[in-house]
Amino acid sequence: MNKKQRTIRLNLALILFSMGMALYAQDFYTAGERRHWLEKAHEYTPKLVETDMKPMNIVDIVKDQQAFQGWKAVRGSSMELFYKSPIKEQSGVVVDFGEHMTGYFTFSVAPLQTTPDAPARFKFTFGEVPAELATPFDPYPGGLSRAWLQDEIVTVMTVPDTITIPRRLAFRYVKIELIAAPNYEFTISDMKCKAVTSVSTIPESLPATVSPIIQKIDKTGLNTLKECMQTVYEDGPKRDQRLWIGDLYLESMANNYSYKQYNLTQRCLYLLAGLADENGYLNATVFERPQPHPQAKQFLFEYALLYNVTLKDYLVATGDQETVLDLWPVAKRQLDIVRQYLQKDGMMDFERVCKEWWVFFDWKSDLYKEVALQGVSIYAFAESYELAKMIGKEKEVADLPVSVKRMKQAAHKNFYDKKRGLFVGTKNKQISYASQIWMILSGVASKAEGRQALSALTSTADVCRPGTPYLYHYYIQSMVDCGMDKEAKEALVNFWGGMIEKGADTFWEAYDPDNDIISPYNFYPMNSYCHAWSCTPVYFIRKHPSIFQ
Repeated sequence: MNKKQRTIRLNLALILFSMGMALYAQDFYTAGERRHWLEKAHEYTPKLVETDMKPMNIVDIVKDQQAFQGWKAVRGSSMELFYKSPIKEQSGVVVDFGEHMTGYFTFSVAPLQTTPDAPARFKFTFGEVPAELATPFDPYPGGLSRAWLQDEIVTVMTVPDTITIPRRLAFRYVKIELIAAPNYEFTISDMKCKAVTSVSTIPESLPATVSPIIQKIDKTGLNTLKECMQTVYEDGPKRDQRLWIGDLYLESMANNYSYKQYNLTQRCLYLLAGLADENGYLNATVFERPQPHPQAKQFLFEYALLYNVTLKDYLVATGDQETVLDLWPVAKRQLDIVRQYLQKDGMMDFERVCKEWWVFFDWKSDLYKEVALQGVSIYAFAESYELAKMIGKEKEVADLPVSVKRMKQAAHKNFYDKKRGLFVGTKNKQISYASQIWMILSGVASKAEGRQALSALTSTADVCRPGTPYLYHYYIQSMVDCGMDKEAKEALVNFWGGMIEKGADTFWEAYDPDNDIISPYNFYPMNSYCHAWSCTPVYFIRKHPSIFQ
């Protein structure tokens, strides 16, 4: 897209958004503010780096109960032999590109000594992991759109020809099936993927003395982050291909200690601001195409609050006061989310929050979130006050220190079970990782209490464990905050190293060491096997070398 086209698209987005805002009696932000923020987001759009990647070899997808999800790729014949042989003899073949990539797939077809007189039709299936190519997609049992699955029917009307599938894909493996064959013989050749990412820098290498498994985890985390760094921080390049605040927070932290491409963080912060709801609160997720727009009324409680923490981390990394002052009104407004549910006794009105917001924390249907909600609210207040002090705005949020103290005292009084050394809810006594984690990160638990709580989790029955690397990131952070350095490193190696042992070349959206087919969507091929919130070992390894290196 050239500069003129981008300008037209931006202007259209501004017009459409203004029309939408006109439906409301009043908008919290002025039209001028929104226009300015969206123009800034547009200004910081990165140029994508394109790299032509070619397949390495043919593989056989073999059933193996010991392999991840029961399937593994075994190296087969060469690409040279495949390109020379008629495709009719090879329908169902699987091509391995050797690494995960995000981009546009191209192939050529050519006749063998005969005159083509009819079209050919193929089915291409693209997989991030071997099991995606061996698991039937239909009848489809999943909870998200079947169209996210990466199988494409391509009709080649003229032979010879070169075809590029218009859909951007995220994959390592390609299965090629000939589903309508003409009478003549022909070949497929010159397969390639134009891989795209906004990453244009090479991060500093780890010292040679760092252990091989930490080196592998860091490399895989960098690959994961690189694939998700497109024109926004995407949550997953296969699915959902959009910007979510929770993923932005974790990706930007990892970027701060690796690629250091801060303009992408600026773009995302401005884009979210410009597309905030009319009440000033941030939508949890926004889209870039066909023009920038929010997923309207998609309010996710802790994600809105994490915007402020992301802004603070950006300032620490860059010293860019201009951008942070520009966006301060947005950060300041998000604090009202907590204020409207904060009761006189210092406790959050959990039941009311759950009625009016999506409260996430993790993909765990049985997770009771009262304790974590109180913790993230305290955390957001405390971090936002630190941000305000850094830009000379603390007088505008002078209530925060008193509120934080009151909320901490209330949380400790109501949630801490001194006998067991664990934090539990008031109406549900579930013991969860999330509860202990957010009591630690918020500073409600002392270091000694935090260490006791985290240690008790391993020996307590019926604990609600993390369901995704998203919550596991905060688990590692809570151990670091408690001074449990050895345990933090062991947990990082066991969890993310476990994915590598199972064949990961990018880290996954959902991972349970004891359940390979876990899926929030009732169908594990729908999972993203390159997912933003899984990249954070990069952050830990590089920020805390004395612990993790």
